[in-house]
Amino acid sequence: MEESRVAFPVALWATRAGNTFTTHTAVEAGFDVYAPDLVKEYLGEYAESLGMSADELVAMGRRNPKDPDEPFNMALVAARGSSALNGVSRLHRDVSKRLFSSWYPGWPVDEVPVSHVTNGVHMPSWDSRWADELWMTAGGHGCWSGQCDLLGIRIKELPDEEIWGQRNRARQELVDYVRRCLSSEFCRHSADAETLLHVHEMLDPDALTLAFARRFTRYKRPNLLLRDPPRLLRLLTSAKHPVQLLMAGKAHTRDLQGIRLIQDMVRFTRQPRVRHRAVFLPDYDMQVAQQLVQGADVWVNTPRRPWEACGTSGMKVLVNGGINLSELDGWWAEAYSPDVGWAISDNQEEDSPEKDAVDASELYRLLEEEVIPEFYDRDPLGIPRRWINRIRTSMSQLAPNFSSNRMVRQYADELYLPASTRYQERTAHSATLARELCDWQTMIEQLWPEVRFEQVMTTVNPEVRDFEAQVYLGQLKSEFVRVEIYAEPAREEECICHPMRLKARLTDHSYLWVGSVRSRRPLEHFSMRVVPAHPHAGVPLEERHILWKYPICEKA
Repeated sequence: MEESRVAFPVALWATRAGNTFTTHTAVEAGFDVYAPDLVKEYLGEYAESLGMSADELVAMGRRNPKDPDEPFNMALVAARGSSALNGVSRLHRDVSKRLFSSWYPGWPVDEVPVSHVTNGVHMPSWDSRWADELWMTAGGHGCWSGQCDLLGIRIKELPDEEIWGQRNRARQELVDYVRRCLSSEFCRHSADAETLLHVHEMLDPDALTLAFARRFTRYKRPNLLLRDPPRLLRLLTSAKHPVQLLMAGKAHTRDLQGIRLIQDMVRFTRQPRVRHRAVFLPDYDMQVAQQLVQGADVWVNTPRRPWEACGTSGMKVLVNGGINLSELDGWWAEAYSPDVGWAISDNQEEDSPEKDAVDASELYRLLEEEVIPEFYDRDPLGIPRRWINRIRTSMSQLAPNFSSNRMVRQYADELYLPASTRYQERTAHSATLARELCDWQTMIEQLWPEVRFEQVMTTVNPEVRDFEAQVYLGQLKSEFVRVEIYAEPAREEECICHPMRLKARLTDHSYLWVGSVRSRRPLEHFSMRVVPAHPHAGVPLEERHILWKYPICEKA
């Protein structure tokens, strides 16, 4: 505003071009909202410095700017102050479209302007020294410092024996670490000598090791494994195919349900029959998480779909040769294939005890019928070839793709560099383009009530539908709008959104648009719409008006 000597609306058009808004929550309760009076109290003077009233500032954070009782929504302010909006996984993009749909009234959910860049993790921060040796062998020193395109190919060339040896050493280190943690914990609580002696007999460095670590809260369903305690007990106490379970996590101090979930887990691990096979590690932090993701054979994740925006804990086992057994939520919904891990659910989104029971049953079935048998299916040399093939496929396909290398590059290419270009364009020459866009939007806002469909018609041929639309624009220029033929997705049919061509000016304020669509879909699937148009504006992110016409008449 000061540099270009423009008012706030123009400055907003200029500066939001360089802003991107990444949303990280899958529920509306995750957005910070504030009472209008509180915002006015603390930001009133700031609003005045922008040449606007406190009420105008609060209105920027409301779905309905004229509703004095609606709270101030920080996510809505972020969206209105940005030229790009993204979620953190493909599924989260779809969830966010539904979540934000009320911000774009009249627009189909599929067109709510949210893209996605799936999260990634910094692999060198999470790999064990044994896994690091594998990656250095495959890609050389600094293999995670640049592009990872060839890493996956090279990791596939490593011998089975090297991969299996790395896994055995990492599992042994994890067992040693857990034993040290438990010894320290028992010493702090003045345990007797016999208890301390048994600590060194807990866990088996050769046993299949399941692990999970997370914030204990209801939607993450950390107790899904405890749904059938006798069944879990049979898995953990098997003499032929031993299984051990390592857990860690914390709950918010006010989340009483989360605290009870931890208490249930701890009580289960203290049963005499499972104390040597199930451990809940105290004082969960990044160091504990690092040890678990490095040594675990299988990472278990059980969130309630689609509440996990992305989740990254399962990504951290990829670099170490761990395998994911997870709900099809967050990142795993796009990463999963049968050769890289296991999926618990059937893509259904339901919050009910019945659904939890079904998922728990599937979790047990996968462990009993697929995971455990494959881990213990050994050749004469004692090597589980099928298991190693799964590790190799997971490491080669998923580790590079869900690394921070790919994520940062994708952010730069798809969001940050385009945003930088838009910002330079809009602020150049004393914000000339931003002034033009602001004037365009002001005109749309003032004249849109005049826009209406006067007549729409269609003719039907065997393969092609021809459409005509006579539209009254009032004082609005025809180049400021776009007329489209639209049909939403139906069964196996994709969405149709076809621009129409301006054919003629009928009167001073009426225009004729025409268009043809090759489709056999019935007429009732189609509608027409008018939307604002400008080559440098984001519609509907920056301008949300839309006018629909339905039904469409067929020519006699």
